[in-house]
Amino acid sequence: MNCIKEKRQLSDNVFFMKIDAPLIARERKAGQFIILMVDEEAGERIPLTIADADETAGTISIIFQTVGATTMKLSRLNVGDSLAAVLGPLGRPTDIRGANGEKPGHVVCVGGGIGVAPMHPIAQALKAAGNRVTIIMGARNKSLFVMEDEMRRIAGDDLILMTDDGSSGRKGLVTEPLKELCEAGAVDEVIAIGPPIMMKFCALATKPYGVKTVASLNTIMIDGTGMCGGCRVSVGGKTKFVCVDGPEFDAHQVDWDLMLKRMGAFKPQETAARDHICNLFKGI
Repeated sequence: MNCIKEKRQLSDNVFFMKIDAPLIARERKAGQFIILMVDEEAGERIPLTIADADETAGTISIIFQTVGATTMKLSRLNVGDSLAAVLGPLGRPTDIRGANGEKPGHVVCVGGGIGVAPMHPIAQALKAAGNRVTIIMGARNKSLFVMEDEMRRIAGDDLILMTDDGSSGRKGLVTEPLKELCEAGAVDEVIAIGPPIMMKFCALATKPYGVKTVASLNTIMIDGTGMCGGCRVSVGGKTKFVCVDGPEFDAHQVDWDLMLKRMGAFKPQETAARDHICNLFKGI
């Protein structure tokens, strides 16, 4: 059983957990994810990206938002509780060879909301490979930033904060400093993780400059093994499954409009399940 070693609430509906998983901590690579089950009786399998790992302590860290029934159940667990199952690491790791082929280059990492969490190990690995790493973090307001201190340790003065309301950093969208950096002509690669609409506009922002842009499509994953077909996307006119072919793809080749349309396919069921769990919790 995978015991919860640490739990913190980062905002109204965002939580941090450190979980005992020594084999995963030892084998995981940047960009990979896990599948977990909260309970065995009525447990739904959900994929969550690994935000950090400590091989010595044998733990992995996840950051998740309570958007559905299972994440709400997960948020109710506490230190000392155990998860029914944790499987991983899964997915293709991020290609960390230096942004400019085998040579280190300048990589801009754009994280929106809790997309910063899966970006963290990627930025770490890119920095360790000798790249210059600029990190752009975006959120609606200051209280919704996650892992700001950790990202600052990686990027230093190359950390740019953007908020919709101007409560921290600059007021505006992440695409504004991204365009400025591309216009300066010193960007070799861009990696974007966050809401699909944000990643779409990051791709549109970099395309005129011919800058290689990678997007992580982990938000559309369901089963995590390629069996359900729920995470299929169109990339370069070909059907791909995010959980087994990705989760990272060429952002300029992704059919973003199709992906955004498909992400709303199960909204009624997700809402009904979440409301059911909320009502159950109210009765406790």
